[in-house]
Parts: sequence; structure tokens; C-alpha cells
Amino acid sequence: MTATDIQSPDPASKEASRAAANWLSAATAPWKKRATLSAALVIADVVPAIGFAAGLGLALGAIVPALADPGAASVLKAVTPGAALAVGSLLLRGVLGQAATLSASHLSQSIKSALRGRLMSGVFSGKLSDSEAMAAAVEGVDALDGFITRFRPIKTAAVVSPLVLIAAAAVVSPFTAGILVFTLLPFVIGMALTGMAAAAESRRQFVAMERLSGLFLDRIRALPAILAFQSETQQSRQIARASDELARRTSKVLKVAFLSSAILEFFSALAVALVAVYCGFNLLRLLPFPAPDVLTLGQAFFLLALAPEVYQPMRRLAAAYHDRQAADSAVPHLQALEQAAPAAVTRSINLHHAPALTFDKVTITYGDAAPVISDFSLTVPTGRTIALIGASGTGKSSLIHLLLGLSPLSGGQILIDGEPLASGEDLSASIAYAGQAPMVIPGTLEDNIRIALPQASTRQIMEAAAKAGLRGDLARNIDERGGGLSGGERRRLGLARAFLKPAPILLLDEPTAHLDAASEQALLAIIKQASEGRTTLIATHSDAVAALADTVVELS
Repeated sequence: MTATDIQSPDPASKEASRAAANWLSAATAPWKKRATLSAALVIADVVPAIGFAAGLGLALGAIVPALADPGAASVLKAVTPGAALAVGSLLLRGVLGQAATLSASHLSQSIKSALRGRLMSGVFSGKLSDSEAMAAAVEGVDALDGFITRFRPIKTAAVVSPLVLIAAAAVVSPFTAGILVFTLLPFVIGMALTGMAAAAESRRQFVAMERLSGLFLDRIRALPAILAFQSETQQSRQIARASDELARRTSKVLKVAFLSSAILEFFSALAVALVAVYCGFNLLRLLPFPAPDVLTLGQAFFLLALAPEVYQPMRRLAAAYHDRQAADSAVPHLQALEQAAPAAVTRSINLHHAPALTFDKVTITYGDAAPVISDFSLTVPTGRTIALIGASGTGKSSLIHLLLGLSPLSGGQILIDGEPLASGEDLSASIAYAGQAPMVIPGTLEDNIRIALPQASTRQIMEAAAKAGLRGDLARNIDERGGGLSGGERRRLGLARAFLKPAPILLLDEPTAHLDAASEQALLAIIKQASEGRTTLIATHSDAVAALADTVVELS
């Protein structure tokens, strides 16, 4: 690490830092009172710090007069008040430190839990890659922990506490207080310079961490293919290179941290040395200039004990500064995840009858790409079944996802029984859905069916499974990748959920895709039964499935 590594950040970096600070402030605003309490507990540490210095000064200052009395008991009696004050201050300091740590830790858990809950819809929106979304939701949110628990409360204390401690020193020796104030300037400049250097390195480190996380996630998901094509060595090398890059970035961050620590320790030691020299020469009455104040032994020890405490809050801030940089580096990724999340739902619609659905000049556009669906209009009459057919990429699944709130409505409107579906209204409570790859969770087959209706009884689940043609023990275990289920059983799992949920709208997305003719034929009667009495929309490539519909609409 050289002097050239410490330089002023460019305007774009400053702007990014300001934007990150604004976002963090807005994200943590609901917990402002609890954050203030955490900061107050850290600032309160100055009280036992002053108490310890005063107790030490009183105890040591009382020794010399007490030694004039030959009785040992008189020495102990003289030292006891100061020693008791010092010990009591240390105990109080421990209690305050523990309280501050617990308060900040609970605050951090509350903020991270709420933030993850708010951002999780962005993970499943499909607008970001899995690696980007998961890195932001896991590493990105965790990167805020140090900022919340350490940096932010210490930042407030670093401004207030030194001034309180210098004021306490000024009561005893205004000249010593002046020394402390004078030495604060290079201390602050050193912190600023090393902080600038740490900012860019922390951002690069987070990008490297995100790249490694994404690469590892992708390779785990593709593990069967990697093993099948015997490319373990090649993939291991790629992961090793990404790991080495992260190690190099982390090493650079640590170099800046060590440099920062060295600079701050130097100025802190210099300030304490100046105070020690002044106090020593003052006691010996050897100052080369008229003494502005005359110190006693007890006062000198009070100032010597207090001087390191003046710099302690700023040293803690410097040690926690990389937490702030880590949070700043994570914010752009969290913002991207936040922007990917669909608009917050303000009202859930619960229908008790099969409605008429109308797509009125609907347009669906993902990001800056060309529209997937443009000016599309269609009415699905009450209780009727419509099949959407067409080549891949014509928007069949997007129309179904639009009703679920998973596709963006870029133009036009959706009407339910002739009434427009307002922005923020959620129709999913009234929808039973079976997708191309039904979600599977670790647990029993019964647990997986119950997702559709958590309050369902075991009997209801058994009836839904029987209707869907699911055979076998419902208590058998299924892993997160669907191990234990065949392709046909997985399709039937989605249909069992559709049977279980008494929703008036049924959406089926390629219910027989990738199945052989015999398996498809077995599912046709089940699909027909599931759609009875419901307004049904089916996206399919299968002519056999389309033949079940009252109307077939071809998309192009």
C-alpha cells in the first residue's frame, strides 16, 4: 500500500456514496428511535470513562499524603474512595457496553428481517438472474449488519464523546484540553484519507463476492451435467480463480484497514505522549514557559487516564469504517432487487364465484426488450375454458403470469366481471395454479400438496391427491429437487393443489409438457374435472389438451 493508493474519490463515486447513504437512511427510518437508543448507550460510555479517570486520580493522588502517616490502615482508607469509584466505573462500563451491543444486535435483526421480507418478491420476479438475486438477498442484506450494529452508533459517539471528554479535561487543565483539540485535526484527516481508499476496494470486494456466489450457485445447479460430461476439473479451476480474485480483493481491503490503524495509532500515541510530557514537566515545575495551570499528582493521573479515551471513539469508528463501505457497496445490488420487486399489494381480492375475465388491449413488456404481448384483447366468459396455443415465445405463459402478478402490465387493463383490476390489487387468492414445474419443498408429499391450502385437513388432501391420480404413501419424503417424484407425478402434484384450493379461477401452464402420449392421455380427464365450475385459462402446445377447451385462441 503506497501513498498513491490514497486519493480523492471521483465525483461519480461521491454521488454513489451519497445515494447509498440516502437509501440506507430511508430503509432504516422506521427504526429511528431504536437507533437513537443504541447511539445513546454508546455515548453514555463517557460517564464511566470519566468516572474511572477520576477514581484513578483520586486514589493515586491520595497515596503520597497517606504515606506520611505510618499506619497502613490510613493508606487503605485514603485510597478506598477513589478505588471504589474506579471499580464501579469499570463495572458500569461493562453493563453499558453489553446493553449497547444487545440493543444494536436486536435492531439489526429487525431491520434485516423486514428488508429481506420486502425484497424477496424481487428474488422471484425473474427480472434478475438467480445468482444476482440471491447474492443481494443474502450477502447484500448481511453486509448491512456491521453498518447497523457498529458503524452508525459509533459514528454519533465519535462526534459527541470526544467533545464531552475534552470538556471534562478542560475543567482540570484548559491547556491539556487545548493539546487534545489541536491533535484531533490530523487524526480526522488520517481517517478521511484512509476511508477514501477503503471505499473503492470494498466495492470491488463485494462484486468479487457476488461473482463467486453466483458462480458457485450455478455450478451446484448444473452438477449432474458437470458430472455427466466429466468437466469437474475445468469447473473447479473456474471456482478457484474466482476464489483467488475474492482473496486478492479482501487482501487489499485489509491492507487499507491496517494502514488506517497504523495512522490512527500514531496520532493517538502522539497526543497521549504530548499530554504525558506536559503533565510530567508541570509536576516537576520544569516547563519552558509560564504554566497556565498548576497540576497536582491526582490531576495529572486524571488527565493521563482521560487522554486515550478522547481518541477511543474515533479509533472504534475507524475500525468499523469498512462496515460502512461494505454497506455502501451492497446498496446498488439491493436497489436493483428492490426495483425488480413488483408493486406492493394494497388489497387482496377473494371471489366466491367463477368470474368473467377480460384482457383489454393488454401489453406486457419486460425491461427494455420488445413487448411480448401487444394490444391483446380476450374475454373468458364465466365458467368457460379457454386454451391459448402458439409457438414458444408468443406470450402464453406471460398472460397467465399476468393474472398472478408475476408479469408486468405495461399497457391496457384487466377486468373482472367488467370491473377494472386496480393497480395494487391482488387476484392470486382467487386463483388455483399449476405451472410447468410445480414448486417442491423438502418434506412429505402431503406437505407439498398442503401448500395450496395450509388449513386443509389430511382427508381433504387425500381426496385432492386421489382426484389428481397421485398414488402411494402421502407420508413419503420429497427433497427440494423433487427426488422421489416422476415427471407425471410432479404434474399431478400441481393438479392436486388445484383440486385442493377452492378457487373460482384455474390457470394451467403447459400441464402435459414433456410427458409421453400415455401419460398425457391419463391427465386429460383430470384436467377436465379440475376445470369444472371454474373460469379456466390453459396455455398449451398440445392439441389433445386444447380439445378440452370451449374456445381455442392462437397467439402469434
